[in-house]
Amino acid sequence: MENIRIPVGAWVDVVFDWLKENLAWFFDFITFIFTFLIDALTNVLVDLHPLVIMILLALIGWVLRSWQMAVGSLITLFFILTMDQWVSSMETLALIIIAAVIAIIIAIPVGILAARNDTASAIIRPILDFMQTMPAFVYLIPAVTFFSIGVVPGLVSTVIFALPPGVRFTELGIRGVDSETVEAGQSFGANPRQILRGVQLPLATPTIMAGINQVIMLALAMAVIAGFVGADGLGKNVVEAVATQNLPLGVESGLGVVIIAVYLDRVTAALGNAKEYPNSLIATLRNRNAKAKAAGAKADANA
Repeated sequence: MENIRIPVGAWVDVVFDWLKENLAWFFDFITFIFTFLIDALTNVLVDLHPLVIMILLALIGWVLRSWQMAVGSLITLFFILTMDQWVSSMETLALIIIAAVIAIIIAIPVGILAARNDTASAIIRPILDFMQTMPAFVYLIPAVTFFSIGVVPGLVSTVIFALPPGVRFTELGIRGVDSETVEAGQSFGANPRQILRGVQLPLATPTIMAGINQVIMLALAMAVIAGFVGADGLGKNVVEAVATQNLPLGVESGLGVVIIAVYLDRVTAALGNAKEYPNSLIATLRNRNAKAKAAGAKADANA
């Protein structure tokens, strides 16, 4: 038994070598696209005055959650600026946004397919189990093999690592829609596409948004780990702090990660459950409009 060994690693290495030799054009294309996206968004976030970014992010927090969120965002973002971690934070934010958008674009259609086809679901679930249980650092190895050192392997590994929750929550949300509601839509003559668009997706939105929230959180976690392969941002600062035993840099970078994580978590949570946040600007305007309509109807009735 001691001499029995299956060389799985060697087989995988052969497959990777074949892919790298025969699909080099594809990996070069992906590198070009991802580099362009990351550089473009990073340049926008870095070139804009920090005060502009702070106000925009605070407004988003106010619109979706509350004025307290807006004030807290301004204070914590200014704190990042005072620690001289602003540029690194914007680089990390750009990586998270691009990775999350790509993961969501892939995850939602795959989740819909899994929800509407049991065979597809049976095939997709083991793949998702594999993706979620594989250690995060392992994703960096093939990414570096195909895309060399830099931000692209960090982005690719972040997308792969963050994708599974989006698929799972989308499937869960659509499958959780009450069957009687679907049957009611069918009784009115709606085809499957109309039922998906008009019934299942709207009712599954809170669950899907919870999945998007998890995608963003995992993207942030992996974006920090991506610093090991040269991706710019707070993760790279953390790696440098560990390598040089620079405690101040490590603490400041870590606080920057925490602030961004809390902000993104609160904002994305509000997207899926807007009714739970009555102090948001959206809720305030909606209540004012409702009161105005009620007052107008009452005036018409009295007239």
